Amino acid sequence: MNKNVIIIGASSGIGEALARLYSEKGFTVGLTARRFELLKKISNELPGKSYIKKMDVANTGEAMKILDDLIAELNGADIIIINAGIGFVNPDLDWEMEKGTVDINVAGFMAMANVAMKYFLKKGTGQLVGISSISALRGSSHAPAYSASKAFMSHYMEGLRLIAYKKNSKVYITDIQPGFVNTKMAKGYLFWVASVQKAARQIFNAIEKKKPHAYITRRWRLMAWLMKITPARILARFY
Repeated sequence: MNKNVIIIGASSGIGEALARLYSEKGFTVGLTARRFELLKKISNELPGKSYIKKMDVANTGEAMKILDDLIAELNGADIIIINAGIGFVNPDLDWEMEKGTVDINVAGFMAMANVAMKYFLKKGTGQLVGISSISALRGSSHAPAYSASKAFMSHYMEGLRLIAYKKNSKVYITDIQPGFVNTKMAKGYLFWVASVQKAARQIFNAIEKKKPHAYITRRWRLMAWLMKITPARILARFY
């Protein structure tokens, strides 16, 4: 039986790699992003059927309608992956950067999760996936809004998972927390950087297993443990 997956934020990086992988695996894919020309190029290169929509998740009302329309156009969705996100190194707390991060990573994510969760609960089955970050585990002196926004995502997904449990539904919530992946967002970091293809394969496997949570790549479980136990005064020296 063919399955449908929607990837929000699919024009580059992890989102693009997931789009290509899911298409190769036989899924019908629905793709959204702000950069529509890149979406068209990716869609033309995919081996399977695809649908594309221009979307800016920061425009929450419009984005919610677009997601509803895309679900209808695919005649339903089995998996919805929210990958749209932004991040800035901003130790000087430039307000426009902080606000822009919240508009996309918090309000935009919550709007997309709201539509997806309501759809899946009504359907009685489905899987919502959020691409959070290892940065969700602690605050950051370099990118305070980014780490806080990713923590919001992870906690919001936990709340949605509890709703699904209470309703005894077959709706699954998967929180993906990548470490450094070789995208523009990595901003030159060299420590344990994974290729987008490797990250996409591990994300795909975690989704297939319906895991509630996964670090990407798996070696970041060790770093997560260290981050959780490191005192703030020491953490501030390098994070």
